[in-house]
Amino acid sequence: MKYKEIRLSGSGGQGIILMGIILAEAAIMNGDNAIQSQSYGPEARGGASRAEVIISEGEIDFPKVRKPDILLSLTQEAFNKYIVDLKDGGIVIADDKVKIEDSDKFQLYQVPIMSTTNDVLKKPMVANIVALGAFNKITKLVDEEMLRKAILNRVPKGTEDLNIKAFNMGIGLV
Repeated sequence: MKYKEIRLSGSGGQGIILMGIILAEAAIMNGDNAIQSQSYGPEARGGASRAEVIISEGEIDFPKVRKPDILLSLTQEAFNKYIVDLKDGGIVIADDKVKIEDSDKFQLYQVPIMSTTNDVLKKPMVANIVALGAFNKITKLVDEEMLRKAILNRVPKGTEDLNIKAFNMGIGLV
């Protein structure tokens, strides 16, 4: 039975929390149970932030991530802070600029999320959506069409085309 604990992390202002909300909504639209929670430091913008999502085919008995199966990190600070309790053999998806050692304890995918967002799309505000595309291509947790629908439900009006382009670009990075 599918039961995944997921920690999404980055810097405040990168849209990590929106990413978690979109992922949980898409999982529910996909017919799974999902719960989402979030945390960010007092500095909000610039400090490490995280969103946690649990996706399960069955009931979710405890609403907090204890030992994530999957960690996504967009920044070095977030990776360093949130790697500590990843399950042995878990999955790490990180921006390619994040320096990672001892990767023999987990499956590692390094993806050029931030450089794609900044240099190709030239829209840093869609880093979360690029990351979501790469995340789901790797994990295959939610149907792509459900994610597209959830993205369209949640992004600001007038940015729908940009966000779908960013999502598709993230898929293409993997």
